[in-house]
Amino acid sequence: MVTVRYFAAARAAAGLSSENLDVGDGATVGDALDSLAARHGEALRKVLAACSFLLDSVAVRDRSTPLPAGAQLDILPPFAGG
Repeated sequence: MVTVRYFAAARAAAGLSSENLDVGDGATVGDALDSLAARHGEALRKVLAACSFLLDSVAVRDRSTPLPAGAQLDILPPFAGG
């Protein structure tokens, strides 16, 4: 089980701020993202393409990174600001 937290546009696209995702042994960040896109539809799929990700508060760029049980995956869309 992985806790997924959505921020900003990802929260709007998913329609919720967080959820638990049941992932199997050996699942990766990419597997989780595919599952979330399938669950929440095209709006979230589009947002995910531009997002950054934190796995247990550490930036993850490689979607083949394994997901340990009990992990927290944060989905962070690009933020505007200055």
